[in-house]
Amino acid sequence: MGHVVLLGDSIFDNGRYVDGGPDVVAQVRDALSEDWRATLLAVDGDVIGGVARQLRSVPPDATHLVVSVGGNDALGYRHLLQRPVDSVPEALLAFHDVQRDVGRAYGSMLDGVTARGLPVAVCTIYDTPASEPGYAVVRTALAFFNDCITRAAFARDVSVVDLRLVCDDDGDYANPIEPSVQGGRKIAAAISAFLLPGPPGSRPVVLAR
Repeated sequence: MGHVVLLGDSIFDNGRYVDGGPDVVAQVRDALSEDWRATLLAVDGDVIGGVARQLRSVPPDATHLVVSVGGNDALGYRHLLQRPVDSVPEALLAFHDVQRDVGRAYGSMLDGVTARGLPVAVCTIYDTPASEPGYAVVRTALAFFNDCITRAAFARDVSVVDLRLVCDDDGDYANPIEPSVQGGRKIAAAISAFLLPGPPGSRPVVLAR
């Protein structure tokens, strides 16, 4: 028997965005066998710093932790996209400072998660729908934040679920930043692949070191 706990933000806590359809945690439960449990501790709107609070509620019988957080932190820096600059290097240096600060915060958060001694997977921040205005700019800017996530994860031997590859269709989004029922089903399948690895040769969904 296993018990997976979902930590983070509205990527998992998406119930209010699916118009009565199943949210991600319900879809995770459907994707797993009856001897598995899934608990939602993620909170819509939370940032990287909020995961420490969520960890205090992890049930004692938890066997796996999955974290999806950072998107709201990235939104907090969206003003940088409007900052006038005189050169490309100046723009890159503005994101360098953010990347340094976010990287430190994410690494500290992940240290707290891995201190539980349980198998852990983290999710990258997915893109916005390709049909959205500014898609190319958003996708490019998010690469700075996703670099923080992947560096922290691989430095700690933590598995990565790359939501940029999982949610690759406009129908996967309920709005520019939350997953739809369709997207949630894909996310649940990716989490299931982390919890219950498939046979050799199956299509990889989870990227792990």
